[in-house]
Amino acid sequence: MENSKKGKCPFHHGANTETHNSVMDKWPNALNLDILHQHDTKTNPLGVSFNYAEEFKKLDLEALKNDLKKLMTESQDWWPADWGHYGGLMVRMAWHSAGTYRLADGRGGANTGNQRFAPLNSWPDNVNLDKARRLLWPIKKKYGNKISWADLFILAGNMAYESMGFKTFGFAGGREDIWHPEKDIYWGGEKEWLAKSRYSNSTESESLENPLAAVQMGLIYVNPEGVDGKPDPLKTAKDVRTTFKRMAMNDEETVALTAGGHTIGKAHGNGDASILGSNPEGADLETQGFGWMNPKGKGNAEDTVSSGLEGAWTTTPDKWNHTYFHLLLNYEWELKKSPAGAWQWEPINIKEEDKPLDAHVKGKRRNPMMTDADMAMKIDPEYKKISEKFYKDPKYFEEVFARAWFKLTHRDLGPKSRYLGADAPKVDLIWQDPIPTVDYKLTDSEIEELKTKLLNCGLSRTELINTAWDSARTFRGSDYRGGANGARIRLAPQKDWEGNEPKRLEKVLNKLTEIQNGLSKKVSIADLIVLGGNAAIEKAAQDAGINIKVPFSAGRGDAAQEMTDVESFAVLEPIHDGYRNWLKKDYAVKPEELLLDRTQLLGLTAPEMTALIGGMRVLGTNYSGTKHGVFTDKEGILSNDFFVNITDMNYSWKPVSDNLYNIVDRKSGAIKWTATRVDLVFGSNSVLRSYAEVYAQDDNKEKFVKDFATAWTKVMNADRYDLKK
Repeated sequence: MENSKKGKCPFHHGANTETHNSVMDKWPNALNLDILHQHDTKTNPLGVSFNYAEEFKKLDLEALKNDLKKLMTESQDWWPADWGHYGGLMVRMAWHSAGTYRLADGRGGANTGNQRFAPLNSWPDNVNLDKARRLLWPIKKKYGNKISWADLFILAGNMAYESMGFKTFGFAGGREDIWHPEKDIYWGGEKEWLAKSRYSNSTESESLENPLAAVQMGLIYVNPEGVDGKPDPLKTAKDVRTTFKRMAMNDEETVALTAGGHTIGKAHGNGDASILGSNPEGADLETQGFGWMNPKGKGNAEDTVSSGLEGAWTTTPDKWNHTYFHLLLNYEWELKKSPAGAWQWEPINIKEEDKPLDAHVKGKRRNPMMTDADMAMKIDPEYKKISEKFYKDPKYFEEVFARAWFKLTHRDLGPKSRYLGADAPKVDLIWQDPIPTVDYKLTDSEIEELKTKLLNCGLSRTELINTAWDSARTFRGSDYRGGANGARIRLAPQKDWEGNEPKRLEKVLNKLTEIQNGLSKKVSIADLIVLGGNAAIEKAAQDAGINIKVPFSAGRGDAAQEMTDVESFAVLEPIHDGYRNWLKKDYAVKPEELLLDRTQLLGLTAPEMTALIGGMRVLGTNYSGTKHGVFTDKEGILSNDFFVNITDMNYSWKPVSDNLYNIVDRKSGAIKWTATRVDLVFGSNSVLRSYAEVYAQDDNKEKFVKDFATAWTKVMNADRYDLKK
């Protein structure tokens, strides 16, 4: 960069226009509050009034599907299709869009169309997917706002399969595009692509850093050449099992997806990978977003270099077929090097008729190949059993693959209530976290009557508030799981989670069930939980001299245990909750960072986080009744005392341990209160302090209460998709 400026007129413009010139570069450990304020309306060219669901309803879905099928066989000179069919490329694009999903935090996946942006658009594993997206542009241009890029990627993958003879399980729209890269997703701490540093124990696949779900930076799953690039199918099988499990797939789904994904298309490695041009994000202006340009030969077609492996997996890679298992199981395979120098497996003494035709050279047949992960489907004992079952029963394989492909591409779309379009399957699938619909409505007078019952039932206001919060705090805006709807806090595994204080929870649920049984009209426990919290907050505000109504919308259902996948829900268990000032144990990550992560998943802004923390503290909602951060002499009243006292210079703050502080009167030296890092960050962080000062002002007592109630309602209704359409 510096060299390019030599000989030019010196001029330093006033704006920071390059990312490495961030104003916070000197303080790299500062809290990244930006993750709470991304995807602001200022970045969205469609404006605040744009409603994607309404636009999607105007879409001629059948016409779009037909256009996509037509696209598959319209080979373009600038990027010729393998065997005259773009199916393999489009499936890979859709797969790699969805395949970034990870179960641990729900981040990644197909839901946002983020493959258009860095780092994903330039991942080594996404080589040449820029070409797939550019091939789709004429169709996106034609249908415009009625179809998002995110939805189009997945639909293109479906239509690729269907144009090649496979019937998919269905398609649901509803993925809304983002307009810049996500700032919240931790893709790994490596400073270089494909580094080998995300395991605490290099010999143990389970030691992969949580929540990451790929073995190396820049890969979707595993290294196709083998662990650390060294072929060993048994070792690779361990990595495959770990990574697919972290993406919510079991062994059968893993084998089905591997086989179904590799039934069509080919890998590209006919050339020298070291001479490829820069990735899209690092390429020169004149490339116009194209990356990985090959300067040798045609630069495409038979001279394409993507993964570095070279060849197809099946005999007819442009058609859906059942030759994957036939070739894998019936031939012996040996290690070979591709023209690009990558390790791959090729068959020994293969029949000529089992060889696929060359993708671009007419009449020439080539050896098929398998990656180390493919060989794992044969060498690993459990995977082999499944492979043999699929081989013997192709119809069963097709059914499992269709469902697994649908799960892969829709896992982060959330419950069925968010699905758009006539092609969405009507069946309930357990991984969708189904919730029964309710058929009752509550009048204003009935709601008020219920609130009175709840406040006078013998439960404390704190018990009501904590139960409502614990029920709702599981929500993740990443994959739209969790939340208060369904009242799964009553069921395994949630009822037994340490963070839910099981004894207190059981007491509250028993009382709410007693109230429910005494009602003349059926009301769900889920609604009663939320309404109880709302009623307690209204009373706490009233005691502070401020009358408010916390908005309440009935309509939550109560899920049953058989609708709840215990293993799948286990990942939602909180191991911390800054809002209730709780840590399950000490972690390497600072408590205030954990708070930020939870806040982002809840979809809250920094001011909303601030208001909630301040309110929760004075309401006495701390886990197990601890008094850390309860900066008030009027606990249980919704006052702004937390902010008044944390900004008061009559006090100083003395560390006791890594996560415990005494708040000391400067004059007397007497300990006034105790606090954690999560409390004190609202006085130490300059941005958070600016919000705390607003709420500490004498003229903002009412504003604080109203802002708290608004933020509270946002959390309680986070999973009420019926209210957002």
